[in-house]
Amino acid sequence: MSFTGEQHPGVQAPTAESQGFRLNHTMVRVKDPAKSLAFYTRVFGMRVLRKLDFEELGFSLYFLARLEDGDQVPEDSGERTVWTFSQKGLLELTHNWGTEDQEDFSYHDGNAEPQGFGHICFSVPDLDAAVEWFDANEVEFIKRADQGKMKDVVFVKDVDGYWIEIVEAARLANIGD
Repeated sequence: MSFTGEQHPGVQAPTAESQGFRLNHTMVRVKDPAKSLAFYTRVFGMRVLRKLDFEELGFSLYFLARLEDGDQVPEDSGERTVWTFSQKGLLELTHNWGTEDQEDFSYHDGNAEPQGFGHICFSVPDLDAAVEWFDANEVEFIKRADQGKMKDVVFVKDVDGYWIEIVEAARLANIGD
């Protein structure tokens, strides 16, 4: 691997101690797992790799991925747990039990004030086809590809109001400086 990363103020060389580290997943809290799972599995084609319940703490974790052809997911739950925690780019949905029954309950999406968490992002092979798919599935748009200052970038919302950026990599070659 010859590419060592862009250099900017604050960037430091990786140390030997961090060798083998990888980003495994990002987590968002969800009000109703059935609605969130329906959204991410139907609209984005993700699969639940593993569900972990923590009864004494009152929550469940759902680990989702967009599986690729040839992925060899173990059948044994223990082996699948180990495999899940060795992957890249997973989405963890955390459900605190009982929130689904609270009519006025919602999580902060990170984009309203005060801002914090911003969004997750999916890369798609064809942005126009993805937009048609979202329209057909009544997905709520924040921004379409022809709107705003950043063209060819779409933002939609999931059922909890979290923002999801949608990009087609080939359209981004000349984005930014």
